[in-house]
Amino acid sequence: MSSSFGQARVPWKRRLLLFLLWLLPWALAAAPAPDRPVVRLATTTSTDNSGLLRAILPAFEQASGYRVHVIAVGTGKALRMGRDGDVDLVLVHAREAEETFVAEGFGERRFQVMHNDFVLVGPPDDPARVADAPTVDEALARIARARTPFVSRGDDSGTHKKERALWRDAGIQPQGAWYLEAGQGMGRVLQMAGELGAYTLSDRGTWLAMKERLPLRLLFAGDPRLFNPYGVIAVNPKRHPNVNHSGALALIRWLIGPEGQERIGAFTLEGQPLFTPDADPAQLEALR
Repeated sequence: MSSSFGQARVPWKRRLLLFLLWLLPWALAAAPAPDRPVVRLATTTSTDNSGLLRAILPAFEQASGYRVHVIAVGTGKALRMGRDGDVDLVLVHAREAEETFVAEGFGERRFQVMHNDFVLVGPPDDPARVADAPTVDEALARIARARTPFVSRGDDSGTHKKERALWRDAGIQPQGAWYLEAGQGMGRVLQMAGELGAYTLSDRGTWLAMKERLPLRLLFAGDPRLFNPYGVIAVNPKRHPNVNHSGALALIRWLIGPEGQERIGAFTLEGQPLFTPDADPAQLEALR
């Protein structure tokens, strides 16, 4: 009697053991859920259009237990959301505006995360002869002189801020029928430029992500003034006590820490890296 009872229990025990062995890696990998598990990140359309955040954030979420709600808008709108306390942190690319955001007390410290660069793209026949311009100033001057269509973001994004600064530095006030302000994100502006046979300024990441679907080609790049740095800033909890400050700091630590930086650097499209990680290790020490 006891012998047959013991034999009957073996399959059940074996099934339980197999189930526990299957469950063990998940139990070890998953971090306990924080008290406030959702982190609201306002960021630029370039980090979203390029696919970067979709590629790297799941690793942070699994390791930390936080879930990141990404709101992809232009830099100007992202900073306004931070000012209003509608998000917990911002990841943007307009250094002067970022420093103002911190100086006015809406954000805490700015942390450098990564950089890429801006590029001028346009129709393959390049009617304004942008491709052989010696500088970005001359490239823009040729577009203005030829009055060939140029599509601007026109949305107060980091790219739009950079474009306006480049025109200003070139001594040009773009206006007239050839200069079109779209009020749209980078992906839509690239599509419009392709439809109109126009020039536009794009971050390299979005261009690489979309170029195979566009009747455009990269015509000008490499000028040092096209450098495009990205910074991350936690919204100041003294200004907005309801923000998820601990979640924001956890994400910042991860982005500028070894794993986040490695994953940013490893992210490629068609074999090309889209962003260069460049966080300062000394900044990470300030968060410990």
